Amino acid sequence: MKYAIRSGDVEGYGNIANTKDQKVDWGDRFYMITNPIHRRKPYLFAELPSSIRNTLESYFMELDQLAMRLLGFMVKALKTDMREIEELFDTDGMQSVRMTYYPPCPQPELVVGLSPHSDVCGITILNQLNGVDGLQIKKDGAWMPVNFQKDAFVVNVGDIFE
Repeated sequence: MKYAIRSGDVEGYGNIANTKDQKVDWGDRFYMITNPIHRRKPYLFAELPSSIRNTLESYFMELDQLAMRLLGFMVKALKTDMREIEELFDTDGMQSVRMTYYPPCPQPELVVGLSPHSDVCGITILNQLNGVDGLQIKKDGAWMPVNFQKDAFVVNVGDIFE
């Protein structure tokens, strides 16, 4: 409960009820802003055990480098100027992390893992673990499953970059 989502906030551990379609999001999640550092909630990241905090800090730095490299490839493919993209996605840009666990559900017809949405960010880097399927994309009005490759990231282009 030390890391629980506080009233009026979205960061922390727990679940935010969404009953828009009479189905609730099903999953335990930990969400927090990781960059810029001054936006980190002091009761979240700083209070994590140092072994987890240090591992996450290294992981965040590696993800940042991966994101900038991916953006570089996208810029090259789009034949645009990298400086323009760097202004949008520099090292002080907003970054967040969400770790979600989807436990077995006794009534799966009443829930959805995560409500349909678009990613409002520049890009999303997904690290799928434990072979849990469920990610879908909407193409031509139909939902299609995303098949993950073992030991690979899935990268979604978000609304900002799109």
